[in-house]
Amino acid sequence: MEFIDFVLQELPPAPARVLEIGCGDQGGVVPELVEAGYEALGVDPRAPAGELYLRRDFREIGGAFDAVVAGRMLHHVDPIEPATGHIAALAPLVLVNEFAWDLIDESLARWYDAQPGKTGPPTVEEWRWRHPGLHPHGVVLAALRAHFDERALEWVPYFQNWLGDVESPDRIGYWWAGSRTETTRSSAPSR
Repeated sequence: MEFIDFVLQELPPAPARVLEIGCGDQGGVVPELVEAGYEALGVDPRAPAGELYLRRDFREIGGAFDAVVAGRMLHHVDPIEPATGHIAALAPLVLVNEFAWDLIDESLARWYDAQPGKTGPPTVEEWRWRHPGLHPHGVVLAALRAHFDERALEWVPYFQNWLGDVESPDRIGYWWAGSRTETTRSSAPSR
């Protein structure tokens, strides 16, 4: 199963309004959402050009959506707590594809480093050096759980994002779904 399958499984029926934050320069899952009948918009400072995308930081976006999709970017967002609060103000449902980089142990790092044909970093150590200050997975999950009730948490391989079709033994990626909590709902701006 791919992340888009998880997203489509968790979303309300089309034509719900979906905002993908951190869609990157490739456009994330926006094209697949549009193809499935959703009203989708991707936002990222490096988003592709076109009417389906905005080149902005998601924290500058307002409005009301039925769901927010966040793909492999929350561990970078600082400060995280106000960002997850902003997500909760945007939509009652969040679907997350994340990376528990802090769970990479020596054995897993050695396995990854030995793989040929990487599209990702050549070594885990180099990746760590290039990405200081990331949030550990527990911090990301705590920030999400402060505003959303957990509906689903699935641990999935992550290194496949850097290795292509190689079957990875890791389970350091996770897909998470949450529904806005009653506390957040009452404090969110009215729509």
